[in-house]
Amino acid sequence: MELAETPEDGVRREVLEETGIHVEVDQLTGVYKNITAGVVALVFRCKPSGGTERLSGESTAVRWLTRDEVTALMSEVYAVRLLDALDGNGPHVRSHDGHHLLPDQPQTAAARRDLGST
Repeated sequence: MELAETPEDGVRREVLEETGIHVEVDQLTGVYKNITAGVVALVFRCKPSGGTERLSGESTAVRWLTRDEVTALMSEVYAVRLLDALDGNGPHVRSHDGHHLLPDQPQTAAARRDLGST
């Protein structure tokens, strides 16, 4: 994300740059922290609104996947982001080590409210 842009503007720009697809940003579905790299990723559900699919230096494929294909083709820490976006129970908050999700993490806004935190 560029310093002067909103998260939604950053999503639109990044998706277009990496895939050639224009998107309408719907809602934040998750926050994912890689504790090893010190990186936090915000994941938004989006709807395609135009463009032409293409690859870039940061993408290896542009395609639609079923839930089963997401689980089979992607590593755990990336697959969970897509599956969380589809479940409608977010936003989820998760931490991982770059390869695996860390256990015992509150996973949704509802779970955080139940624990009395904000």
